[in-house]
Amino acid sequence: MINKQLLQPESIVVVGGSNNVHKPGGAVVRNLLSGHYQGTLRIVNPKEDEVQGIKVFHDMKELPPTDLAIIVVAAKFCPDYVDYLAAEKQVRAFIILSAGFGEETKEGAVLEEHILQTCEKYGCSLIGPNCIGLLTRWHHSVFTKPIPNLNPKGVDFISGSGATAVFILESAVTKGLPFNSVWSIGNGHQIGIETVLEYMDNHFDPEKDSLVKLLYIENISDPDKLLYHATSLIKKGCRIAAIKAGSSESGSRAASSHTGAIASSDSAVEALFRKAGIVRCFSREELTTVGCIFTLPRFTGKNIAIVTHAGGPGVMLTDALSKGGLKVPPLDGPIAEELKAQLFPGSSAANPIDILATGTPEHLGIAIDYCEKKFKNIDAIMVIFGTPGLVQLYDAYDVLHKKILSCKKPIFPILPSVNTAGPEVAEFLQRGHVNFSDEVTLATALTQIMRTPEPADQSIQIRGVDVPRIRQIIDGIEEDGYISPNLVHELLQSAGIPTVPEFVSDDKEAILDFAQKCGYPVVAKVVGPVHKSDVGGVALNVRTPEHLALEYDRMMQIPDATAVMVQKMINGKELFIGAKYEPRFGHVVLCGLGGIFVEVLKDVSSGLAPLSYEEAYSMIHSLRGYKIIKGTRGQAGINEKKYAEIIVRLSTLLRFATEIKEMDINPLLADENDVIAVDARILVRK
Repeated sequence: MINKQLLQPESIVVVGGSNNVHKPGGAVVRNLLSGHYQGTLRIVNPKEDEVQGIKVFHDMKELPPTDLAIIVVAAKFCPDYVDYLAAEKQVRAFIILSAGFGEETKEGAVLEEHILQTCEKYGCSLIGPNCIGLLTRWHHSVFTKPIPNLNPKGVDFISGSGATAVFILESAVTKGLPFNSVWSIGNGHQIGIETVLEYMDNHFDPEKDSLVKLLYIENISDPDKLLYHATSLIKKGCRIAAIKAGSSESGSRAASSHTGAIASSDSAVEALFRKAGIVRCFSREELTTVGCIFTLPRFTGKNIAIVTHAGGPGVMLTDALSKGGLKVPPLDGPIAEELKAQLFPGSSAANPIDILATGTPEHLGIAIDYCEKKFKNIDAIMVIFGTPGLVQLYDAYDVLHKKILSCKKPIFPILPSVNTAGPEVAEFLQRGHVNFSDEVTLATALTQIMRTPEPADQSIQIRGVDVPRIRQIIDGIEEDGYISPNLVHELLQSAGIPTVPEFVSDDKEAILDFAQKCGYPVVAKVVGPVHKSDVGGVALNVRTPEHLALEYDRMMQIPDATAVMVQKMINGKELFIGAKYEPRFGHVVLCGLGGIFVEVLKDVSSGLAPLSYEEAYSMIHSLRGYKIIKGTRGQAGINEKKYAEIIVRLSTLLRFATEIKEMDINPLLADENDVIAVDARILVRK
């Protein structure tokens, strides 16, 4: 619940405000005053008469009605303050900075629940507890520094951790990244990250609101809400990047101890971000770098020109861009020679364009002009310029400033000398620009942006999928566990997923008869044990009835064996599709190359069911081994269209059969014509 009293309060009371600016109660008052809050600011403190020039109320009963209360007292006192202020002083918004609630103890959780119920009763907004506060252009209700530059087109930043928010702000300020608002949600039991996004989406004004949202997330409490509103905002023109911390087992444990967060699997998070179109980041530097890129004009191409006065950084930037799939095309021919003639001897116009350490601001401007107007195959320009140089950096940065404003192609300024040229860089940032001080970090962040797909179509693809038959099969299953091969086969057929002809029986003669009809060679597999290969339960390329009879006898002696399956032996590249049900998220679908690629190299990509065809193609293309799927070194590729179709149909099957908790098809065998499921297992829990 986000209301006007929280966002635009006409009056604020700080309960626990003090003169000690080294403590939260004093620091939040300092920030409100230095932020030139235009409303009425009140302080409650029984031990002070005046706090930072403001007359103090010794008792809450003396307060007039107030819009917003910032509470900075011990946790055990907070519920009583909230009760009284909401009931008697018409306070309708609370920011509770204090810690010691549900993130620490069960007793603290009880206090927090009491506060939440009071806020719900009176229709109050609640930020926190256990947070650094809320920073907007209307009021600076935080107790921390730094306070970044604030303007309407700056970044909206929402964080599940107060300290992390501070460190991200530190990183952003050095880059010149402006902000519109900073939300530290703390424990977030009323207003979480999803709630803030919902409000921003429902009240979005493209003419007035920020188009960039940065998120630091430790707990996704409502994946559907996050997906819906992030997708909606991105479709309205916004760009969103996020860190989801706690992706490892140890990290999840640390997140849980920090905020009481519920851990979610990393594949589920990856799938959710992919479906929404959220750029995923893994560090503070990467997040703020992506944020800076978002403030620049968009470009859709992949060809980048590098203008530098230092060879080494140009080489490292070229390597990083190329590794990420972007291009630094060679510049040659008459136009390149014409440019080179206007630079000092020894300069290079090949790309990177190296104007040398002796290159002048005029040379910098000329090189940028050529990249914009004469080299037609260039989509964006990256400029590296710092010290050591033999020119006045103020002059060089003035040229860069003017070119950024006038150039029709995006210019990425890389000014590495933030210490030796601190004043010059600071002046450049004050003119409204951002700075990427490290060229490789920039290239990595840009690569991540370019790899992030657009929000997916969230309609369900049911063509070719027999939903009633799927439900009939699932409803007929009476016991939890891995279902029989014949039911697996029926489910896959109902979803329109092609399978190899197979026969399951504990009758040797029936097995031999089927093999004779389908033709040798065949594959024999034990039925019963889950991991067939581990117990010697797979025999490939069985070419004679005698060999099949021996394999049947051997497999039926394997512990837990109940039958033997026989399939026609086919060849092709091995692929993999798997799925797992994640609480709150739904089914996460995984795809990749089969065999060693999935077991050892873990080369898989994930998507959240139901999947669109665009998502399926994006998953396939993001695999490190995609070149094998596409075809390489004279080998034919597979039928990519049919592979994507199977991924989509499987996701539809799962959407209508949530009782399926785990499944994998490994392998599917694929060639340039067909993709066929060879072996699958499905775990059902009702």
